[in-house]
Amino acid sequence: MQYFDGCPNWKIVEERLAVIAKDRPDITVTRRLVETPEEAEATGFHGSPSILVNGTDLFPDAPASVGLSCRIYVTPDGFAGAPTLEQLRVAIPAR
Repeated sequence: MQYFDGCPNWKIVEERLAVIAKDRPDITVTRRLVETPEEAEATGFHGSPSILVNGTDLFPDAPASVGLSCRIYVTPDGFAGAPTLEQLRVAIPAR
């Protein structure tokens, strides 16, 4: 998971990923703090939080700009700062 400290939504994703990882021993959750606009540009950071598996964004949004911003996700209940637990479960590939 990529994040920056200025956005609180990464903590929600971290909690949801911990729930999933508890049931899936094949999953290792790592955090990567993105601290500068230059680092965001170099990593292709599309906002906080970004959830990646093997470098691939689980919720790609091509028009999203690169930079230090909070990311918006489309959920069954509307727009939110994090995908739902169920969306994460579906998006994370099985091993």
